[in-house]
Amino acid sequence: MTGHLFGMTGEERLWLGRAWLLGACLIAAIAVVNVLTIQHDAPKLGVIAPSIWEGSSALITLCIFVLPAAMAFWMVRGRPRWWIAAPAHLVAVVVYSVLHVSGFVILRKIGYVMFLHDRYTFGPLSTEFPYEFRKDMMSYGLATIIYWLALRRSAQKPPETYAPAPPATFDIQDGARLIRVPVADILAVRSAGNYVEFVLAEERRPLMRSSLSAVSEQLSAHGFVRSHKSWLVNKARVTGLKPEGSGDYAVELGDLEVPLSRRFPEALKALRD
Repeated sequence: MTGHLFGMTGEERLWLGRAWLLGACLIAAIAVVNVLTIQHDAPKLGVIAPSIWEGSSALITLCIFVLPAAMAFWMVRGRPRWWIAAPAHLVAVVVYSVLHVSGFVILRKIGYVMFLHDRYTFGPLSTEFPYEFRKDMMSYGLATIIYWLALRRSAQKPPETYAPAPPATFDIQDGARLIRVPVADILAVRSAGNYVEFVLAEERRPLMRSSLSAVSEQLSAHGFVRSHKSWLVNKARVTGLKPEGSGDYAVELGDLEVPLSRRFPEALKALRD
C-alpha cells in the first residue's frame, strides 16, 4: 500500500476504497427498499420491472462514482478557491447526471428486451431529466462529501508510539559461563590481577579475564568513570562522596565504598556534575 497510482498514495487508495464500499452498501440498501416499496404500492407491476429500474440505476451510479471521487481528490490535494471549485462542481454534476441517465436508460432497454420481451420508454426528456437531475445532485453531493472525508482521514497520521528501549546489558564471561546483566545493575568494576571483578547490585561478584582498561572502554559510554587505577564506578549508582583527606575521596554506592584517587581529578569532576 505504499506505491502511487495517479498521484495517490496507498493510504489514499485504501480510504477511497472504503468510501466506495460504503456508497455501494447505501445504494444497494436504497435499491432494495425502493423495489419493495414499488412492489407494495403497485403489486401489478411485479418484481422484475422495478428490479430492472433500480438495479440499472444502482449499477451505473457505482460506475460513475469515480467522478465525485476525482473531484474530492482534487479538492483535498489542490485546495481550490470557492470561485474555482463551484463552477467545476457544477460542470461535474451535469456530466454525472448525463452519464447516469444515459447509462441506466441503455441498461433498462437491454433488461426489458431480455426479461420482459418489451420495450422501455424513458419518457419526455424535458420532464424526466430535471427529475433525475435533482436526485443526481443529491447523490453527487453526498458521494463527494464521503470521499472528501475519507481522503481527509487518510491524511491524518496516527500518533507515533515509541516502545521503550530495552535496558543496556553487558556480557560477563565468568569462566565457561556467560552472564548477561543490565548495565544499571553493575555498581563498580575492580581490577584483580589478570581478571576484573564486577560488583553487582544483588551482591554477586563474577570474575572475567580481562584488563580494567578494556572493560573501561566498553562501559564508559554507559556512564562508568575510572576513579582509581583499580576501580571503575557507575556514575548513575553513586549515592555520595566522602572526603578522605589529601584530596582523596570515598565513592559511596549504597553500602559499597570505592576509592577515588586525587590522581583522577576528571573523575571527581564527572561525579560532581
